[in-house]
Amino acid sequence: MDAEIETQIRECEARLYTAMSASDVSELDVLIADDLLFVGPTGELATKAMDLDLHRTGGTKFHEFVPKELEIRVWSEHFVLATAQIFSSGTYLGNAFAGDFRYMRVWRRGKSNWQIVGGSVTAMV
Repeated sequence: MDAEIETQIRECEARLYTAMSASDVSELDVLIADDLLFVGPTGELATKAMDLDLHRTGGTKFHEFVPKELEIRVWSEHFVLATAQIFSSGTYLGNAFAGDFRYMRVWRRGKSNWQIVGGSVTAMV
């Protein structure tokens, strides 16, 4: 069962990367749980509504988004931890950024699909 769940999460992560790169708010809405808590690159705490609004308004804009590695830990049939190293560049609240970042996400299986319920992003130095 772990291998099947890992495959599902890899597919979800790929969908997430595409949605983030394109600021596809509809797809992000499907992939992110309503009760999301996410720690951003400057330590701020974000909710789903805040994240979607940043993509909708252009507050977050990716120019490059290149996944380098993905590690997955299946905790149960309902919870999975994923960590990814990604090179990205773009703008966040008007500030340009570029570099390698470490994302950590907790995925929860709901009634119909996997969704992100928690996570963080940190610049790698």
